Amino acid sequence: MPDLDSLSILTLWTAIAIYAASFVAYAFDLAKRSSASDQAKTKALVGAGGGEPDAVASTSGGAADASPARKRYVFGRIGTSLAVLGWLFHLTATLTRGFAAGRVPWANLYEFAMVGTLLIMAVYLLMLLRIDLSFLGSFISGLVLVLLGAAAANFYTEVTPLVDPLKSIWLVIHVFVASLSTALFALAFALSVLQLMQARRERKVAEAAQKTGPGFLRTLPEASRLENMAYHFTVVGFIFWTFTLIAGAIWAQDAWGRYWGFDVKETWTFIIWVLYAGYIHARATRGWRGTPSAWLSITGFAAVIFNFTIVNVFFKGLHAYSGLS
Repeated sequence: MPDLDSLSILTLWTAIAIYAASFVAYAFDLAKRSSASDQAKTKALVGAGGGEPDAVASTSGGAADASPARKRYVFGRIGTSLAVLGWLFHLTATLTRGFAAGRVPWANLYEFAMVGTLLIMAVYLLMLLRIDLSFLGSFISGLVLVLLGAAAANFYTEVTPLVDPLKSIWLVIHVFVASLSTALFALAFALSVLQLMQARRERKVAEAAQKTGPGFLRTLPEASRLENMAYHFTVVGFIFWTFTLIAGAIWAQDAWGRYWGFDVKETWTFIIWVLYAGYIHARATRGWRGTPSAWLSITGFAAVIFNFTIVNVFFKGLHAYSGLS
């Protein structure tokens, strides 16, 4: 009988290598977008008889911005194809780990990283079927590459039986929903980073500045559109995170006889909920948009990563199930 855990490790590192190739292809795609944008901008300059480059693009109906965005760059398609292939190997690694363990494959930090990054890429690829988010490819593949590579190199643990508190149906529900929420927050994070970059470029264009940042930004949606997309991903992710918080409390009652005990993991889960609740409330009712909104989104995701890395590794408590000694 083959060693399923060894097969899981092999397919996981294969997925990491393919994700690295996908990141490179997406990076070339952004470079090509910049090149095409510069060529379109030059044509706009010639047609308009000179002037500030981005100012001409803006006053000539956005031709320099719109034309490259409508093209389907070959490196972008290669990046997406590699991302799909990497995801299939990633899925195989996750499933074989689960079969090797005889349970769901998210009972420790290594396995959670596998599932969380699997869902980040899955959500990104599924959204590509509905809207063009290929400009996020380098950000998403890079994020998955870093998180998954770090987990494979530093957090790997042998397959072990579940400890008693984890022998519950809530392990299946609570952790999976938390992973799905994290995937949605990751997309919102990437969009918020691009929003900040795009908003800076737009300000410089308005000021008729000569340098306006990377050329690929001219092929992206405007900052307000990026912000709206980030907001919608955050709202859905927040709904799942709220369920995660409630499900965790119910599980805590079953396992330890109390709903809430200010364990460090519980506290950080609540802090993340407050950050995203504040983001949604401020943007929806106070009109707090633009740069402050983007930074709140970024801060929220930073708290998520802190919760699932630093808290799990360095803080001890009832939720110390990282599997690391």
